[in-house]
Amino acid sequence: MKTMDRYWVQVKSQIKKSIPDHSYRMWIDPVNLLEHKDGCIYLSTPNAFFVRRLKENYQALLEKEFKKLGQSVRIAFKPQQASEKPTENTVGATEVTAKAKKPIQASLPGFGRCFSSGRMLKKGYTFDDFVVGDNSSFAYSASLSLAEGKMNGAGILYLLGKTGLGKSHLSQAVGHHVVTSKRSLRVYYVTAEDFTNEMIFSLKNNTIDTFKEKYRKKCEMLILEDIHFLSGKKAIQKELAITLDYLLDADRKIIFSGCDLPDDIPKIDDQLRSRLTMGLVTEIQVPDFKTRVKILRQKSKCLNCLIPAQVTEYIAQELCDDVRQLESGLFGVAAKGQLLGCNIDIGLAKSVLANIRKHQKRITIDVIKKLVCKEYAITEQDLVSKSRKKNIVKPRQVAIFLSRKYTDQPIKKIGSSFKRYHATAIYSVNAVEKELRHKGVLFEQVQYLSKKIESGKF
Repeated sequence: MKTMDRYWVQVKSQIKKSIPDHSYRMWIDPVNLLEHKDGCIYLSTPNAFFVRRLKENYQALLEKEFKKLGQSVRIAFKPQQASEKPTENTVGATEVTAKAKKPIQASLPGFGRCFSSGRMLKKGYTFDDFVVGDNSSFAYSASLSLAEGKMNGAGILYLLGKTGLGKSHLSQAVGHHVVTSKRSLRVYYVTAEDFTNEMIFSLKNNTIDTFKEKYRKKCEMLILEDIHFLSGKKAIQKELAITLDYLLDADRKIIFSGCDLPDDIPKIDDQLRSRLTMGLVTEIQVPDFKTRVKILRQKSKCLNCLIPAQVTEYIAQELCDDVRQLESGLFGVAAKGQLLGCNIDIGLAKSVLANIRKHQKRITIDVIKKLVCKEYAITEQDLVSKSRKKNIVKPRQVAIFLSRKYTDQPIKKIGSSFKRYHATAIYSVNAVEKELRHKGVLFEQVQYLSKKIESGKF
């Protein structure tokens, strides 16, 4: 191995240790050493977009690592030259072919990329702008692997999570990444409702063959959101299942998103359900306090507004349901401070968040205790007692499980709230999770209680 090649391997190895794994795989791993000439190292990148990102975020780090090895060099980046013949691209709202040789129209400032089918991708919904936490790290890695073509299996990813937790962000991030790095791909980004409306329109206008050809043969990556919308729509489900077979046979990539597991979506045809469960199912959960603070700090940078740390932490503490709620609180605080020309402090934040909290009830361990006692017809004294009767133990385990699911409290604090040790609280959570997998009576009971909690009816 040449000397500079050996240095490059060492530099990449050191950088891999110093930055998050997803950042390394996305930005450093695809970069290769081209040549070393006149004190300058030339590195190849997949495209021009990479060059800007690398200059902004990693050039100084690369030069620093080379310097540690005794090589004071400058770094220059060169986008790879396309070796293949031009192919049909999906850019803007029009399909541009190489034969047409028409210039690609620049997109308007502030607007995202629009595909030949479906909706426009939001400009800020990229992997770079997604804040990764314990609640979403696996979903992020799976999405990035699919975008880079490194995910093994059927090439299907199912993003599961409640509204406002980041499913749309990650699915669109895949679209952005694929179109940016592999411009020959046709990416279709639609919701299940869009797909339904388009099919109904084609039936009414005798263009169903065009509709079928578009999704079955022209689509190279399908991003289909809100799959639960198809519940009960038998004809749409049948057509989608056949479309998926065509795409899978052609080794196309598919991303679904939904609020329920495929097996839990009511009135779904078995043929479609089996397709939905073929790939990797990964859940995005509610972000914890630490992740909420990170999200707020990143959003603050986009607003060009300085939010004091104590205000950021206050918003993160008070608004813990989903990311959209966090954004609403942050934007409200920033807007009020700017419009009134006053300092952004805790007092201002409280006045803004008071209006948001009017429309929601705070979920606490005490609230869950009261709800469980009411539904199981026992007292709170029974719930925290030493009783080992089955009609007491099971509600207690359910209450501990729901407290773990719907509050930010650590398991040790949850256990002490029920006068139980840390290990006993963990056992209760595991016992309920195990029984839920059988989908028996307890499954129905927990579903019922969860819906009450989520709807604020407690």
